[in-house]
Amino acid sequence: MPGLDTTTYVVLSLIAIFFAIGIHEYAHAKVADASGDPTPRTYGRVTLNLFKHFDPLGAIFIIFTTLAGFGIGWGKPVPMNPSRMKNPKWDHFWAVAAGPLSNLLQASIFALVGRVLLMADIPSSNLILIFCILASLINCGLFLFNLLPIGPLDGMWILGTFMPDPIRLQWTRWNLTTGQFVFLGLVLIGQMNPSLSIFGHVIRPLMSALSRVLWGVSI
Repeated sequence: MPGLDTTTYVVLSLIAIFFAIGIHEYAHAKVADASGDPTPRTYGRVTLNLFKHFDPLGAIFIIFTTLAGFGIGWGKPVPMNPSRMKNPKWDHFWAVAAGPLSNLLQASIFALVGRVLLMADIPSSNLILIFCILASLINCGLFLFNLLPIGPLDGMWILGTFMPDPIRLQWTRWNLTTGQFVFLGLVLIGQMNPSLSIFGHVIRPLMSALSRVLWGVSI
């Protein structure tokens, strides 16, 4: 970000990512718990202690990709058992969707605060304003990233909800085995050579469009 030194940029980004991913995973757990599934509570995941929601590999990717200028990562998956939910198909759908939607909500809140600061003529070098911009962009990125229907991402489960059972089972099996390695391979290739980043080519235009909706301009 122009005018911001690298250390401050990384620190602010990591703070934003910590809350973005922690609240994302908490939202999964809370909605599943509210739907009657005791599994997340059994594993201690219905908690706002956000450290409980971090995955070591996901955290490494967060740091690595943030230093590269485009932070993506994931938290520790929340265990769920749809069969214990009141309405297994749709309760599970909403428990999964709650994660990305929490990121969209965070992005919207940071954008609202940022726009209020801009209307108050706060200088562009103000760290609170800069944090609002970074946090909004990071949450937009995680919202869109997690909707991708591949590997362990939420989009895989969301898309599967609308498939007939035999196809859905094959789809889920592929994503939890071969798909997760394809996903990791695509992430690594994209970080080694950004021009080959499928995620970047898909997410960046969508982030630009979403930022225009939230901020009134593309940021």
